[in-house]
Amino acid sequence: MARRLAPTDCYALMNALVEEAIGANAAITAVDTSSFVSAGESVLSAGTENVLNALAMVVGRRMVAVRPYNAPLRLINAIDTGVYSDRILKDSFYSRWAQPSGAFNTDLYTNLAQGFTAGENIGGTPPAAQSTKSQWEQNLPIPMEFNFAGRNTWQDCSTIPEIQLQQAFRSEADFSDFVTGYMMERANDLESQKEAYNRMTLLNYMAGIYDLSSDMPGSAVDLTAAFNTEFGTSYTAAQLLSTYLKEFMEFFTARVKIDSDRLTNRSVNYHWSPAKQIDGVDYYLLRHTPKEKQKLFLYAPIFAKVQSYVFPEIFNPQYLRIENYEGVNFWQNENAPMSIEVTPAIPDTSSPASQIAGSKVALDNVLGVLFDEDALMIDYQLDTALSTPVEARKHYRNIWYTYAKNSICDFTEKGILYYLG
Repeated sequence: MARRLAPTDCYALMNALVEEAIGANAAITAVDTSSFVSAGESVLSAGTENVLNALAMVVGRRMVAVRPYNAPLRLINAIDTGVYSDRILKDSFYSRWAQPSGAFNTDLYTNLAQGFTAGENIGGTPPAAQSTKSQWEQNLPIPMEFNFAGRNTWQDCSTIPEIQLQQAFRSEADFSDFVTGYMMERANDLESQKEAYNRMTLLNYMAGIYDLSSDMPGSAVDLTAAFNTEFGTSYTAAQLLSTYLKEFMEFFTARVKIDSDRLTNRSVNYHWSPAKQIDGVDYYLLRHTPKEKQKLFLYAPIFAKVQSYVFPEIFNPQYLRIENYEGVNFWQNENAPMSIEVTPAIPDTSSPASQIAGSKVALDNVLGVLFDEDALMIDYQLDTALSTPVEARKHYRNIWYTYAKNSICDFTEKGILYYLG
């Protein structure tokens, strides 16, 4: 299934992810992100006004119970192509091999001999090149171009009654406080939707790494198996997260430091290198991620228990920068905080010109993900709020919020998923 280029309405996915994030579902619910790379009495006995049917007729002081909310997962790289474009072209280049020397006579070629020309000299039985080609031999770059295209859109609306609610308030100041609280809570709803979009992008990336693990060497790390292999033990994930937590976190800290160093190596590991062969020669897409380009999401509750010795070890100038780290309280559902259950959008590794829906990935104990900042991005194309005029007969106005974004997961950039099997 290729990525849809026309705008795709993702309001239903946003609602489902918000429902997961706020803990409204007791158990985690599988989400399919592959199409979107989604106490006290409520009423007093004095009665209510008859528009919202929820505001009590005023009795004494009124308190507006609203606090501003800022969406987490801001570590994801943000770019802005604007409303005129929903496509990003990303050009990369395959690494090319060294070539035989023509400057000397070597064990492979005789390049300097009486009567030889600047080009290949054919001789021997059967005919074979005795010298390298001339200086005019062509060695063109081998580019790889990827399109990250598409537009996910949704809207939201706030209705503002102009005159109908005043009977529920003692003064203009009280009414103003109510409207301020109402608009702040609406803003909080919008922040939750932004969080849901960020979370969708992150979940797709984590599930995609796991699904593509056979094509991304070293990118999906089962920490349970790695710990047991290192120390010759047979502990379960539950034991490592409880009885042996200190020992496990010391091991994990060292592992992240080592992996952070490895990501700086220019290699074929920790990312997908699309197959490329020319005249029987294989070429590889090499990547490296400097320290300042590395970002890290970690499951925060585990690290809160061991933060005093883990953080000084991981976050210092020669390893990872604290400003490139964000703790996450849950990945998908607050009631199953370490679990993910996602069907990701991934590239078709047998046909790199398209993307497909991958296999559903269900993991119970995800600890974190270390990645190149270009591997995980959100393209902000449109974010507007427009107000209607006052409806002359019914005396209300609407504010319409419109969003258009694109979620980008580039698996040709380096990334490592950490989980406990």
